[in-house]
Formats: sequence, structure tokens, C-alpha cells
Amino acid sequence: MRQIISREQARGLNPLVLAFVGDGVQTLFVRARLALQPHAKSGALHLRAASVIRASSQARSAEELLPELTEEEAEIYRRARNNHTAHRAKNADVGDYHKASGLEAVIGYLYLIGEDKRLEYILNACSKER
Repeated sequence: MRQIISREQARGLNPLVLAFVGDGVQTLFVRARLALQPHAKSGALHLRAASVIRASSQARSAEELLPELTEEEAEIYRRARNNHTAHRAKNADVGDYHKASGLEAVIGYLYLIGEDKRLEYILNACSKER
């Protein structure tokens, strides 16, 4: 069951924890959407989901969405993007990885505070075919 927390509680979380939640939310959103397509096969679905969820795609989405983010969302994005981590991106350059982390943090933040309409808008924008 989902637990909604206050904005203050969510802002108090480590931005990479918000990104961790956002990664899971976006992955589930993309996979559920793809699973509903007719004649879906799991191998092809995985490849299509990965193309949306990979850091380079998320970084492009972040760049496109940045002008549309609220001040609050932009602050969450910047905190996560600028957060230093010992973790290295496997298949992405560092810049894309940091932008992707910022976007995932915004998604995680919106999910945790229960801003479902805004969350759906962001997720749909990120899922556009490129």
C-alpha cells in the first residue's frame, strides 16, 4: 500500500533516495503501459522499456521538461543532479547520469507527496517516442 508523506518530509530525504523511488515508479509506469499493448512479448517489451528508462533518454527528457518544472520541482532536480555519489553509471556518461538522477528524484518526490496528476504528466512526457 502506498504511503503519502508531507512535502517537508519528502524534501528532508536524501535526493538519491528520491531518485531510487522515482526509478521504481517510472519503471513500473513504463512496463505497465507496454504490457497492455496487443501481442506483447516479454523480450521485446524489455528492450522498449529500457530505451525509455536508460539514462540518456531520461537526460533528454529532463532537458525538455526543465523549463516546465515548478520552482519546487526544479530545486529537487538540482539537489539530485548535483549530489555526488560513489556509484558509477554503467552505460551512460556522467552528465546524463546526473540529469537522469535529477529527473528520477522529481518523479520520486511527486509520487511520495501524492501529486498524481503532475506525476502522470511528467511520466507521459518522459515516455514519448523519440
